[in-house]
Amino acid sequence: MALYGILASVMIHSQAAKPASATTAPPPAAAQQEKHVSTGKVLATPAVRRVAIENKVDLKKVKGTGKDGRVLKEDVLKFLGQVKEDYYPGTTNIRSSPAFGSRPALKEYAPLTEDRVVPIRGYTRAMIKTMTDALKIPHFGYDDEYFAHILNKGKLTHNAPLEVCADALITIRKELKEMASDRGVKLSYMPFFIKAASLALLEFPSLNASVDEKLENIIYKASHNICLAMDTPGGLVVPNIKNCEQRSIFEIAAELQRLQEDGKREKISREDLAGGTFTISNIGNIGGTYVSPVIFPPQVAIGALGKIEKLPRYDKHDNLVPKNMFKVSWAADHRVVDGATMARFSNRWKFYLEHPSAMLAQLK
Repeated sequence: MALYGILASVMIHSQAAKPASATTAPPPAAAQQEKHVSTGKVLATPAVRRVAIENKVDLKKVKGTGKDGRVLKEDVLKFLGQVKEDYYPGTTNIRSSPAFGSRPALKEYAPLTEDRVVPIRGYTRAMIKTMTDALKIPHFGYDDEYFAHILNKGKLTHNAPLEVCADALITIRKELKEMASDRGVKLSYMPFFIKAASLALLEFPSLNASVDEKLENIIYKASHNICLAMDTPGGLVVPNIKNCEQRSIFEIAAELQRLQEDGKREKISREDLAGGTFTISNIGNIGGTYVSPVIFPPQVAIGALGKIEKLPRYDKHDNLVPKNMFKVSWAADHRVVDGATMARFSNRWKFYLEHPSAMLAQLK
């Protein structure tokens, strides 16, 4: 486990004092007619109310899509006319985003054609500076199995272990193994994990981004260059598979096999180590269940996967049945990603793995 020192933290570590809201891009110019800020009792967080005040939006006029009609930041931005395609061209919104915790609805998302740099202004700029200053204060934190905040390497992160049922994934892998073998490819579970992450990143591109050193811009990466923590005879290395958004599961498996073979020979190239945008660490192959992962800079998110094990779970009829389960722990830079976005990304990723036919249906 010492090899995973840069990717896993101990269970007692630093914690930030307060969670911040989601990163937003600069709001468009206000409409010519003035909007008055509501003073009524509308369900909204202080962060959302601040966005409304800064943009002179009456929250009573905004339709809330959150739980119990709560107004989310996305609702305010949508009210202002600032929809996702302003920042992520090619996005086709088939249905509105699900509320937090609900089953995610399938949509079609097109990848960026090039990296997109968005200046950090207004509320987001103030939030990033505040969060960065907050990290100068010594913190003490404690991780719970269910949810925790951690502070590592100068970044405030969210960490949330999630349990995933692998029954359907195991079945479809068995069905495809022979076909992959005919192509000279060893098909493990990792290519499915990677492709599910790439599909989810199309919908949540803020997890495939970075912040420049001056804290002036967020760079949304067009390519999904997904890194893998790899145990080699020479030590831990973190190569990446380039352009996963363009690759099939078999193509990802072939590239993973090449990297694993190069790793065994300690021949992984600088090119394979450079340019990563998102990381997945599989501790399950050495027996781990869950871990608090540490972000691999300059990325803003990482996932750590535990081993698949058969556990008793209740079905919808309250019958105790055996299920193949594994845990994943996500960590994200709180300056760029808020907890709700991380949870929605996680729900989408989980959905693809528990319904792999839906994942395959998304492949071009």
